[in-house]
Amino acid sequence: MSTKRELTAIAKNAARECGFDLVAVAPPQYGEYTGSFRQWLERGFHGDMGYMARNVERRIHLHEVLPGIRSVICLALNYHNPGARCHDPGVGIISGYALNQDYHDVMDARMRRVVDALAAVCPGGRYRTYADTGPVLEKALAEQAGIGWIGKHTNLISRNIGSWFFLGEILTDLALEFDAPHASFCGSCRRCIDACPTGAIVAPYQLDARRCISYLTIEMKGSIPIELRPLIGNRIYGCDDCQDVCPWNRFARQTAESAFLWRGDLAAPDLVELLSLTDEHFRERFRGSPIKRIKRRGLLRNVAVALGNTKEPAAIPYLEKALSKDDPLIRAHVAWALKMIKEADLSGSEPGFLHQPR
Repeated sequence: MSTKRELTAIAKNAARECGFDLVAVAPPQYGEYTGSFRQWLERGFHGDMGYMARNVERRIHLHEVLPGIRSVICLALNYHNPGARCHDPGVGIISGYALNQDYHDVMDARMRRVVDALAAVCPGGRYRTYADTGPVLEKALAEQAGIGWIGKHTNLISRNIGSWFFLGEILTDLALEFDAPHASFCGSCRRCIDACPTGAIVAPYQLDARRCISYLTIEMKGSIPIELRPLIGNRIYGCDDCQDVCPWNRFARQTAESAFLWRGDLAAPDLVELLSLTDEHFRERFRGSPIKRIKRRGLLRNVAVALGNTKEPAAIPYLEKALSKDDPLIRAHVAWALKMIKEADLSGSEPGFLHQPR
């Protein structure tokens, strides 16, 4: 029978052999974040993400997720691709984590290999694996494990690799050695707060998701609030502004995972071309991409807002054609975009540059 120390070493060695950049073990509890999470929900900061408020007790008590749980193996996998992003208003901006293969598939496969390594020496052990897919507060667990600390923008930061990484958790009933929790190193810095386009970081360590561009363009399924649309700019899937300005990301390095290298057709997608996507073309273009989760209607809703924000009269004929779309959500946002462009044209506002479709 392996000792606690031996089992911990097996888990960590397997994680490193699988390519994980960071691995540490946390106790199955959230500490102060249990209360913080309840308060966040009470303030309605979760918006339309009703699943966050359902089964709260199960979400904050890990023994209800895995009875008999003793340890949580926390894992981090770097997805960073250094280099300048295109800021041309005629193209859509997609969050860096989505410019590649869907991370769920990559994370799941690697975590299963870690589980297999443990099961080989402890065949009676029980496990649950999650990568942003289950009822766990993954950032709180990762901080407890010492992977990093939750920054003022509420993302996890590592002193070694910055914040461009995915998190995964392996819940187990095996008794493993715990690592020490991570201290915060944000200090007096507030760059992320000042950089947020919509003011979603309402206070240090407090995010109102209802104003966050990542929530508005990904999680929100209905109509984007009119007052927030101009602040979205040409972001069509997520937002990286708070991470872009974080000083700790000067330590970020190129990912070693080929699945996370940027796809050329996603790095600077033409807005007008995206607006003309059919269901079939959408499925083909975004097969294997995280973007598929918002479906065509969500993407075209976002594209319409981005085109409206270009203030470019050349977009008018393409938007007018899009008014015939069968989805009322898309039509409503297209109508708003047309209104914004026509009003800007009458006022003499300077338009942005719009690519002509290929």
